[in-house]
Order: sequence, then structure tokens, then C-alpha cells
Amino acid sequence: SPRHGFPAACCCEESCDMGLVPYLTILGETHEEEDEILPRKDYESLDYDRCINDPYLEVLESVDNKKARRYEAVKWVMVFAIGVCTGLVGLFVDFFVRLFTQLKFRVVQNSVEECTEKGCLALSLLELLGFNLTFVFLASLLVLIQPVAAGSGIPEIKCYLNGVKVPGVVRLRTVVCKAMGVLFSVAGGLFVGKEGPMIHSGAVVGAGLPQFQSISLRKIQFNFPYFRSDRDKRDFVSAGAAAGVAAAFGAPIGGTLFSLEEGSSFWNQGLTWKVLFCSMAATFTLNFFRSGIQFGSWGSFQLPGLLNFGEFKCSESDKKCHLWTAVDLGIFILMGIVGGLLGATFNCLNKRLAKYRMRNVHPKPKLVRVLESLLVSLTTTVVVFVASMVLGECRQMSSTSHSGNGTLSLQGMSEDVNSSIKTFFCPNETYNDMATLFFNPQESAILQLFHQDGTFSPVTLSLFFLLYFLLSCWTYGISVPSGLFVPSLLCGAAFGRLVANLLKSYIGLDHIYSGTFALIGAAAFLGGVVRMTISLTVILIESTNEITYGLPIMITLMVAKWTGDFFNKGIYDIHVNLRGVPLLEWETEVEMDKLRASDIMEPNLTYVYPHTRIQSLVSILRTTVHHAFPVVTENRGNEREFMKGNQLISNNIKFKKSSILTRAGEQRKRSQSMKSYPSSELRNMCDEHITTEEPPEKEDLLQQMLERSHPVKSGPWRNASDL
Repeated sequence: SPRHGFPAACCCEESCDMGLVPYLTILGETHEEEDEILPRKDYESLDYDRCINDPYLEVLESVDNKKARRYEAVKWVMVFAIGVCTGLVGLFVDFFVRLFTQLKFRVVQNSVEECTEKGCLALSLLELLGFNLTFVFLASLLVLIQPVAAGSGIPEIKCYLNGVKVPGVVRLRTVVCKAMGVLFSVAGGLFVGKEGPMIHSGAVVGAGLPQFQSISLRKIQFNFPYFRSDRDKRDFVSAGAAAGVAAAFGAPIGGTLFSLEEGSSFWNQGLTWKVLFCSMAATFTLNFFRSGIQFGSWGSFQLPGLLNFGEFKCSESDKKCHLWTAVDLGIFILMGIVGGLLGATFNCLNKRLAKYRMRNVHPKPKLVRVLESLLVSLTTTVVVFVASMVLGECRQMSSTSHSGNGTLSLQGMSEDVNSSIKTFFCPNETYNDMATLFFNPQESAILQLFHQDGTFSPVTLSLFFLLYFLLSCWTYGISVPSGLFVPSLLCGAAFGRLVANLLKSYIGLDHIYSGTFALIGAAAFLGGVVRMTISLTVILIESTNEITYGLPIMITLMVAKWTGDFFNKGIYDIHVNLRGVPLLEWETEVEMDKLRASDIMEPNLTYVYPHTRIQSLVSILRTTVHHAFPVVTENRGNEREFMKGNQLISNNIKFKKSSILTRAGEQRKRSQSMKSYPSSELRNMCDEHITTEEPPEKEDLLQQMLERSHPVKSGPWRNASDL
């Protein structure tokens, strides 16, 4: 099967060295063209297809209409519970991010105001470094506990929904480390977002909640007989991922389309309605609690998602202003092209950084990853502080009012926008435009770029875009939970706002709405990075609550995707390939249409008989890198007898309770022996396994299997390279 691993080939003879490179290419170890060093993982497939056999038919015969209706009702209840729990996870992350961020900025802001007069700004920088390094250190420690919690988690969830089992991706420990780690990494001032990890968190909730049990909490078990198959688990993971998008952006329809477009390779009509219901439950759960906590108005839904773009409208004093016109579409197309180029550049740089980390950081002790995260945090903090102090411009505000705590307010603007204008290092009645962007949460900076009129100079926007582009590219991939949506939106919004300023200053288009160009710039850059179309269009429309933006956003995203696809893949697809995951794409390459089954199949199969001995099965598992083996019978009578007795189901070997062999123990032994080895150590590993002393019965069988599956001189490398 193309999804499963491939037989372990001989790497112990010198004659096999020339064939080692193409075989390791299949396993994700190297790449022929660029000589990449990639992880070689023992990935397994999930059983999404029903196995129609005699036991399954017996189960179907015992199911009547009453049981079927009860099963469907329980599934709807579980979908609703997944949405509610995902919304509560988002509430937890948002509450503590807001709490820690306000505490940090309040202390640093007071220190800056005092030290501006006394000349002790270095003390303010040390205070900011103390906060950021502490938070990032905690986030890195959580990733050490559960390494799969690093990053956004979207590539891993995409692989899981595609049918590839990524170890530990949907465990309880993962969601705990993910949720707590992302709030520390965001509060620590890193250029990351919390919206991407929300998708992973929702998927973990969807996978674990219907099971009513967890590997991390073995002693807590409930007798819940439903939803034990991978097929059911996949549907709930799809619903959880969609709920995560809905909670992050307040976009339930966009979440449903995201799960359909980016995630699930398996979909059915009934699942669509359940996923939408789950997304609605997540959105309104988060909205209900956030509105009640922040405004004290329980029951009023005023904050739909973690990220809200606000209301786009022209100033009442400017009668000629329009959100956008047909003439602007041409500019939007050009912005889409530039956004696609910038996104392709971002992906190329991040891919090179990721490969550098795999070669030079990951093989070293885990402490090195923590030190790298602290280095990124240190650099980011110093750049933000120095840029705000040195590169920011003190600009006069025509219509201002003091709001205390070093901020100025624009009359008539929303509270979120006015409260985030910073006066750092500037005299009275002026504000610092660079500090207004850097010394605020990223969501507040996005609102500034969308809705604040005339507050940023072109030089400030250019420097901010350049610094944010480079630092966010460096940050994505370090060992902390991190999202990419918000940094991409903020970077693109600065680009779009820069375009609007240039059009107003040098071309004379005074009546264009700057917020629209900032939104289109954000869409262009984000589309160039992630290469999403349908779902991202709907997410942005729902976030702006402005349906008239549908056409320009859709055109911009299409152009950005087409432009970026000329150069490389989207960021999530790149990281999937870097992990060596055997992901099946929607569309095959043209060369694959010319292949036949014989071109990709292994002719020398490793197979088992219905009554194979336990020792033989263990030997097969220890000498191969896959779990699926054909069960060969001599006649139909033996097959029927075999299907009625003990059987191999879902690649699991059913041992007797009295046996000293356990599946968990064998998995540990196998993971230690067949785990990812550098190519230089692969020869020694094979030598160990071949020279291991086994009982006579098993030694003969093992030798036969190795000779049958991997003849030394007959060229199994050709078959592996073809595959």
C-alpha cells in the first residue's frame, strides 16, 4: 500500500551503498536534487475504510433502528460538546494572554515614562527582557514535555485527516502543552499568533472527548462503547479543527470550509452539517463568555472570535470616500502578485531555516532548542525596543485627547484603537508611530493599520514590514507553540497600508479608504504564504462582517496563490514534506498517470499465515518498517475458519492475556530499534539486527524473510527507487 512504510532494505553490504540514496529518499532521509537531510519516521496509516468481514457483518446484523438512532443522537451530542470545549479552550488562552500582556506592558510602559526623563532606558529594556525571556522559557519547556506541540499543528492535523498517523498528535498531553505554551509564547512578545494552535487544540478535543479515556490518564476510564474506530475519530477531528478556526476568527462557515479544503481527504454530506453545527457551538460559546467577562453583559454576543477586524466604514466628513471601486481592482491584482512573491520568499527562507535546524539544532541535546528560542526572544525584544526608540517618528495628532498611561486617543474611534496609541520617547501632544505598532498586542496593531487614519509614515511602515517579515520568518519553526495567521496578517496589513499611503501622497488618490488596502494587503500576503483560497476568503469576509469585500478578497487570494505556486508550495505543505510524511495529494503529478501497479509494488512480499506463531510475527515486526502484511491462506475453508477465530484487526496483534508479550512493550522495542537513524548509523543498526542471536526456529524464519524480501545482489533498490 502506498500509505504504509516500506520494507527495510539491506544496508550492511558495501555493494548496497550506491542504492542507499534513492531508498532513503522514499523514507524521507535525503532528497536527490538538494541533498536534504530529513527525518526518517515510521509513519503508519489510519484505518478509514471499513473492513467488510464476517465479524463486521455479525455486528451489522445485531444493529436495529433503535440502536442506529441512539448512535446518531449520541454523535450529535458529542459534536456539540466538542464545539463548547473548543470555545472554552480559546477562552482560557485569550484570558491569560490578555492578563500577562497587560501586566507586562503596564510595568514596562511606566518604566519607560520614568526613565525617559531620568535617562535609564536600559533598565526598561531589562524589565522587558525579563518578562519575555521568562515566558518564552516556559513555552519551550512545555514543548520539551511534548515535542509535537511545537509550531501551529496545522501540518500534523492535515496529515492525520489525510490518513497518516502522526504519533502523539491528538493526545491530552499535547493539547495541555499546546494551550499553555501558546499563551506563554504570545505573551512573551514573539511574533507568533494563537489562532493557528487553536485549530490543533480543537482537533485534539475532537479526537479525545468522544473516547472518554486518555493514555495520559489511564486510571480514569468510562464504559462508553461508541466511536472506537479510526473512521469515527477522523470525523470528530474534522469537526474539532473546524471549531478551532471558528473560535479563532469568529467564522463558523469559514471553519467548515477550512476543514473541507485543507484537512479532510474523506468527506460525506452528513459530516458537513455536523461540522457546521460544531463550529457554531464553538463560536457562540467563546462569544458568550468573552462578552460577559470583558463587558459584563452576559447574554450579549459582541466578541465573535479571538481575532476581530472591526467595522470598516468611511469617515462621515468625506462624502467622496468609498470602501472600494472598480478601478481599485487593478491595484488589488497587482497587490496580489506582490503578495504572492513575498509569500514565496517567506516560504523559501523558512524552508532553508527549517533544514538548517534539522541538521544543526535537532540532533543536539534538547537544551539547544530552548537556547535557540531564548535567542530569538532576546533578538526580537531588543529590535522592538531599539526600533521604537530610534526609528519611530514623533507625529503630531490634530484631534487628540489624553487617555492616560502614555497613550493618546483619537476622538470618535473605537476604544480598542484609541487605547493603543503610544507616546513613547516623544514630547507632549505627539505620539510614536513605530511604538504604536510594536508595543501593542498584534491584534491591536492590526486594528491600528485597518482603522487608524493618517498615523503612520511610509518610512515607518517600510521598516516595520521589513523587521516583522524577517523576525516572523525566523520565529516560525522554533520549539514553541506558534501560529502564522496573525503575523502574516499584520505583515501584509503594513504592506497594504504602505501602498495606500503612497497612492495618496504621490498619485493623488485622496479619496481611497486606507483600511481596505490594508485588508487586501493582509489577504495577499497571507494567501501567498499558506495558499488557501475558498476557506480563507470566507474567513476574512466573516471577520470583517462586510460582504462587499468578497470579490476583491477572492481575486487577490487567487492571484497570490497562482503567483506563489510558480515558485514553491504553501508553508504547511513545505513542513509536511520536511517531516517526511507520505501525504497523498488531491492531484497527482503528470508522470504518475503513466505508471502501472507493477512499477510501484514490491515483488518480494513479506506475508503471514493465519496460524503464524507469535515469535515469527514479532520477528517480522522487528525487521520491517511497516505494519500491514497480507494474510495468505491455502484454501477458502481455512480462510473462513480463520475469520471466525482470533484475527488481525487494524494492524494490532491480539495476544492472550497469559502471554508475556504485550503490544506496548513490543512497540517500545521496535521504536528503539527501527527509529530514525542518521544515514551514517544505518549500517550499524542493520548489523545489530542481523547478528542478533535468536532461537533456532525464529532464526531460520527471519533469515528466510530477509533473503526473500531483500536479496543482496538482485537489486531491491530499483524497486524502492521506482516507488
